[in-house]
Amino acid sequence: MQKPKILITGAGGQLAKSIAGIADRYPRFEFVFLTKAALPLDDRAKMEAVFEAVQPQFCINCAAYTAVDKAESGKESAFLINAEAVKELAKTCAGWRSKLIHISTDYVFNGLSSVPYKESDPVDPINIYGASKAKGEALAIAYDPETIIIRTAWVYSEYGSNFVKTMIRLMKEKEQLNIVNDQVGSPTYAPDLAHVIMKIISSTHWLPGIYHYCNEGRISWYDFAVAIKEMTGAGCFLHPVPATAYPTPAKRPAYSLLDTSKIREKYGVSIPLWNDSLKKCIHHLQQG
Repeated sequence: MQKPKILITGAGGQLAKSIAGIADRYPRFEFVFLTKAALPLDDRAKMEAVFEAVQPQFCINCAAYTAVDKAESGKESAFLINAEAVKELAKTCAGWRSKLIHISTDYVFNGLSSVPYKESDPVDPINIYGASKAKGEALAIAYDPETIIIRTAWVYSEYGSNFVKTMIRLMKEKEQLNIVNDQVGSPTYAPDLAHVIMKIISSTHWLPGIYHYCNEGRISWYDFAVAIKEMTGAGCFLHPVPATAYPTPAKRPAYSLLDTSKIREKYGVSIPLWNDSLKKCIHHLQQG
């Protein structure tokens, strides 16, 4: 009997690589990882040809324009990839009856909350990247109401470029660093999110809609850096500073905590503490 196929877009990114890293634990599925070149999301004809060739039962959309500051001057590119391409993918998934999981972000919110954001809270992005992702969510649901959207935040892993790897490198290179201490959230270890996605796909029930996922706990970027320093034994001195000390083209939400109770309840997910997952990541990085 043929195995159910899972098509994963954005094969070069952290989440897709994290899914590839756990794929052997899910032998009953066949995984097909495609880069932007192999699956251009802005080319409907090519997309249809890929879906016809692969015939996936599931599609995980990990492809995104994530250059938050660059998006401020590159609005067209951000919306093309994060919104229009998502619409085309959702249309294609609906046509082929392929179940779509689309990854989104805490940046759809304005960051002015004082309690973790629920899936039902109104979106109100404060930068172009967030606006493009919010539009993508709306288009995915409009063109494929069976879509599952997972919003996540502060993603890191052993792969690619991220806060953890950057901090480890900088702490070796510099004697001191200034780290923002007035933006709070909870990091997401990409392999943890990969397992949750596979739990949803492996389950017997598909419940469309929006879900939130990040690791447990509440910290600032400064707290995150301090933990990385302690776990790696770095000697670098860390200074807490306000976000205003680092003006950037794009505004960042000051509060990024997501309420994860819905995904726990609907899919029986247990979510690790952020520092437990960070330990795992650093251990893997140190093992090389």
